[in-house]
Amino acid sequence: MTGETNLSTLLRSMQPRLHPDEFVFVTIPPNAPHPQNLHPLMRFEETEGTTLILRRAEAEREGLPATFPCRMITLDIHSSLEAVGFLAAITTRLAAAGIPVNPVSAFSTTISSYRPSARTKPSPCCKASAHDLPNQAATPHAAHPE
Repeated sequence: MTGETNLSTLLRSMQPRLHPDEFVFVTIPPNAPHPQNLHPLMRFEETEGTTLILRRAEAEREGLPATFPCRMITLDIHSSLEAVGFLAAITTRLAAAGIPVNPVSAFSTTISSYRPSARTKPSPCCKASAHDLPNQAATPHAAHPE
């Protein structure tokens, strides 16, 4: 299962879905023990330590210092790891709407974590329509009030 590579198809077919939970980024220092009761959404080994994306409630329960409280959007389309420009088109739209975002991808899922704001909703910013595909980076959708 290789996933979709055509940018136009990806942008037209994705179904952005906002998840209800709030997530945070946590860093465990190198050589420090990892709490056993964690269920990270994502784990990334860095020189500076292990970065985890956790539900905020889980980090608080474990007393872990956390940063960037955010919400998660999944794009609900299986994009190929070789797809060119997909995340760039999404993050450009969110940036134009003033929404900070940290995208991450796994084999079958693309996730954008964004900081909630009283002024903007990210899902309409993500969704592209067929008529603006040629200029998707230059003509982002306007943000919609929550």
